[in-house]
Amino acid sequence: MTISSKNSLKKLTAAIFLSSVLIVTTHIDLVSCGSSPSAADQTYSQFLEGPPSEFLGSILSTIDIVKQVTGTVSQFGGMLGDFRLNNAITDCLDLLDFSADELTWAASATENPHSKNNSTGNLGSDLQTWLSAALANQDTCVDGFDGTNSFVKGIISSSLGQITSLLQELLIKVRPLPSSTSGGGGGGRKLLGAKADHFPSWMKLRDRKLLVEANGAAADVVVAQDGTGQFTSVQDAVMAAPNESTRRFVIYIKKGIYKENVEIKKKKWNIMMIGDGMNVTLISSNRNFIDGWTTFRSATFAVSGRGFIARDITFENTAGPEKHQAVALRSDSDLSVFYRCSVKGYQDTLYTHTMRQFYRDCRISGTVDFIFGNGAVIFQNCLIQAKKGLPQQKNTVTAQGRTDPYQSTGFSFQFCNVTTDSDLLPYVNSTMTYLGRPWKPYSRTVFMQSYLGSVLRPEGWLEWNGNYALDTLFYGEYQNNGPGSGLGGRVKWPGFHVLNSSAQVVNYTVSEFIQGDSWLPSTGVTYVKGFGGV
Repeated sequence: MTISSKNSLKKLTAAIFLSSVLIVTTHIDLVSCGSSPSAADQTYSQFLEGPPSEFLGSILSTIDIVKQVTGTVSQFGGMLGDFRLNNAITDCLDLLDFSADELTWAASATENPHSKNNSTGNLGSDLQTWLSAALANQDTCVDGFDGTNSFVKGIISSSLGQITSLLQELLIKVRPLPSSTSGGGGGGRKLLGAKADHFPSWMKLRDRKLLVEANGAAADVVVAQDGTGQFTSVQDAVMAAPNESTRRFVIYIKKGIYKENVEIKKKKWNIMMIGDGMNVTLISSNRNFIDGWTTFRSATFAVSGRGFIARDITFENTAGPEKHQAVALRSDSDLSVFYRCSVKGYQDTLYTHTMRQFYRDCRISGTVDFIFGNGAVIFQNCLIQAKKGLPQQKNTVTAQGRTDPYQSTGFSFQFCNVTTDSDLLPYVNSTMTYLGRPWKPYSRTVFMQSYLGSVLRPEGWLEWNGNYALDTLFYGEYQNNGPGSGLGGRVKWPGFHVLNSSAQVVNYTVSEFIQGDSWLPSTGVTYVKGFGGV
């Protein structure tokens, strides 16, 4: 680092210190001026601990602090001449912007509890989701500084720590849903089997029809490499979509390999993308950690606008195992659906970063932590394939990133098939593959009613680093089958659970975990009250 850069950092450090003093003072002043409880407080009693006026005051206080920290972090942008560091700073600014939005949604929902607020209408669930996402954003920001100047990382981490503390305080005040517990117990609701195609109840009827009709049905725009559509670039089609639209905007992408990085920003709501088929319509790129990209920014396809749906598309990152972290698909989109899609890569293939997400009939392949993130995510009837990585490298299917016990996040795999990709078959006996490892202290993952192939080690799960998180994580297995499903050799960690009844896993079904009121089919559905007979 040059002398001028060091002097600039010293000036910024002083500015950040003064900002921190102002932030703490502002927090004290704003929280102490909450208004008196209103007659509507009873509406909140099943969702909140304490008066909603105080809760709202805390949210507004936190929003102001996020804005102040954003101003501080922005002073680092573009001045240090370091590609990786500048990417990390850009990520932080975007993530703080996400948090400001998520907190604003929470404030709006708290003020108007009977409004659906463009979400599920379940106030407790929505608040947990948005606050969980905002909390995850701070961790992602800090993680992005791995491999960069530790001095800058320390300064920004200290500033972000104040936001983290406030968000943790807010999450504690949100009550879990009546049927939920942190470990997975709770009462039963109607559940359904794996027959036919099922979609969450919050997906509109028109969207369900689009997912099963002929390609290009009712498309607003068409992307085609041969010039037969309005666009030849997927990103250009995304830019043509209206901002903050409550109407579905459908983009039909004709067959071909689209070599580009696509980003659907937070204001692009309710976009649906329909391709010509898995491995027929491909969006492909090769950004990666070794070449200076943060994991967050390495994604070939990234979607933040809420209500996103994709069908019959492959998202891939071709960087290869030697480039380490290289994301094919990243989703921060609340209530997003991926149906009959393929996600291909090696390390960190699918980044389910935050929010509620549903994957149905998808194919996901990779090596190290190839499904990771801190969203609330259901995978149903998906093919999960371990690939051949670097020599002596261990494969881990999941690395779920819950950092706080009050976050409503985790991974649930139901009716899935965990097996090998073709390139690993000759090496399956010499490559160790596991269901997951605890990336963060409260990592939560459940595999239920799935086929677990012989690719898996008898232990099932892998440590992250010694005893780290082994007593705070929640890993569960329920009614799995196949040669890799034997429980006799499984790990003996305090946080690993062999689940024996549907009551223990009902909270990890779609109707509970991502808050669909029920499962509904596109053409008829079979319901069962438990998991038997599926």
